[in-house]
Amino acid sequence: MDYIDSLRIFRSVVEARSFTRAADMHSLTTPVVSRAIARLEKRLGNRLFHRSTRAVSLTEAAERFYEGCCRVLDDLDALEADATVQTREANGVLRLVAHTTATVNRLVPLIASFKRAHPKVTLDVILTERPVDLIADGYDLGLVLPFMLNNESTVTRLLERIPLALVTTPAYLEEHSTPKHPADLADHVFVPMPPSMRKPTIAFRVGDEEVVVPLHHEIASNNPEFNREMVLEGFGIGILPVALVREELEAGKLVTVLDAYPIVDMQIEIRLAYTTRTLLPAKVRAFIDHATAFFDDVTHDAPSEVNGN
Repeated sequence: MDYIDSLRIFRSVVEARSFTRAADMHSLTTPVVSRAIARLEKRLGNRLFHRSTRAVSLTEAAERFYEGCCRVLDDLDALEADATVQTREANGVLRLVAHTTATVNRLVPLIASFKRAHPKVTLDVILTERPVDLIADGYDLGLVLPFMLNNESTVTRLLERIPLALVTTPAYLEEHSTPKHPADLADHVFVPMPPSMRKPTIAFRVGDEEVVVPLHHEIASNNPEFNREMVLEGFGIGILPVALVREELEAGKLVTVLDAYPIVDMQIEIRLAYTTRTLLPAKVRAFIDHATAFFDDVTHDAPSEVNGN
């Protein structure tokens, strides 16, 4: 029996003025209660009760100790109640780190609908396009691309795969010629993600073979929107999310290249990341469940996207 249990038994004996009734309150035997009080008296170095066959009365030391004991136990009960609410009811501050471009272009409806569904949760959203460590940086959850995770113990759940398109401007193709085969890309310039974040190559499926082409570049950025603007300025071929260039493709400002050759792993994954599967606070569990249901609905409702069409 630990010290807190002994304090609770002491309080019950004081308030019931009976070892027997205190034992009944805690579903214990009277000898167990007596031993708990004896251990507490030994720890304090003071006798706590005067006992007779008919009554139990408090010593002066017990009267003073009782008041402090009640304050400690009441504070502890309040803390436990608050922790229980945090586990059962979604409230408090949810610290969320998210990929900047993906959030601004794809995830605002998810975050907004979660907030409407859980008004007691306060959202603290940090946007970045750099690697993060959820534990070290103090985040509850991440909405991230795979390259952003640098802790192998992080739990992730796939939310969405976003198709990519190989695009450039008509003016660029007029100046540099239109590639007819993946091998022709060796003579072209790209506007890619930095080599530190993505392999500086692109792989195509040609028949039964895989053709790997190096990505020569003069400008690289970790921000897809910046890369799109650089492609529109004529600085090369971009590997960009279809959703990010849909309007430019429809307006003819950008065109896709090498549509006849499937590109290996031509998708970006948006993943929900968290630190553990067990004992999750209610606010974290609520966001996980909400995000999963949200993207299930998006997947079922969205039309298929192929080559930017």
